[in-house]
Amino acid sequence: MSDIELIDSHCHLIFENFESDIEDVVQRLRSRGVRKLVHACCELNEIPKLKTISHEFSEIYYSVGLHPLEANKWELNSKSVLRKSVQEDRKVVAIGELGLDFFKSENKTQQIDALIPQMELAYELDLPVIIHCREAANEMIEICDDLSKKGKCPKGVLHCWTGTPKEMKQFLDLGFYISFSGIVTFPKAHEIHECAKIVPNDKYLIETDSPFLAPVPHRGKRNEPAFVENVANFMADLRSTELFTIAKESSKNAKDLFKFDLLS
Repeated sequence: MSDIELIDSHCHLIFENFESDIEDVVQRLRSRGVRKLVHACCELNEIPKLKTISHEFSEIYYSVGLHPLEANKWELNSKSVLRKSVQEDRKVVAIGELGLDFFKSENKTQQIDALIPQMELAYELDLPVIIHCREAANEMIEICDDLSKKGKCPKGVLHCWTGTPKEMKQFLDLGFYISFSGIVTFPKAHEIHECAKIVPNDKYLIETDSPFLAPVPHRGKRNEPAFVENVANFMADLRSTELFTIAKESSKNAKDLFKFDLLS
């Protein structure tokens, strides 16, 4: 696998179920050609752990931000806490995961109140955003479109894509990348398969969203970054190409978005 370079653009490794074997997890991802990964942040109290793990393992970069399902934890000083975290550590490559989730929660106003300041901060710091969007595509597109018209929309990625081809086109038109997770390997994910076939070569990423959503053939198990190879293989089949091509394209796109190489 040494000639294949893969980047897991979204995962979570500080959750309890990785505590006992994190070094084994890292060895496995290295053996599968995973050269870099982005550890997404869900709430501000995770930041110290993310900083520690990213400096323990050279492959790990991370984001800082507040997940929409944690929107009730957004406080007056949260924006300054995030800004300080970015300024203090060069391994922070994005703001997020932020966004809207109207599937699990209906506190729309609260979620938007936490989202907008984070989008503004990302634009101010010239960092991309990692967007979580579930059952909220219309609202998210409207917010991004409004920011875009003001010339203040940050670049970014729709992580763990579960939308329609039409929704994907709207986000692509706004300049966003689309990231495919293990869901793309699920047999009944027909609309996601369609999106994966037609997304432009220079606008897609791949991810695991570990420890969730393990791809075929690992469904039902704890997901981990090494399994991003399974996502890449499935994408290759859908796009009638080779694993090497998916690895090369998705890695270049991740580097273009997250600018890892400027940090080394």
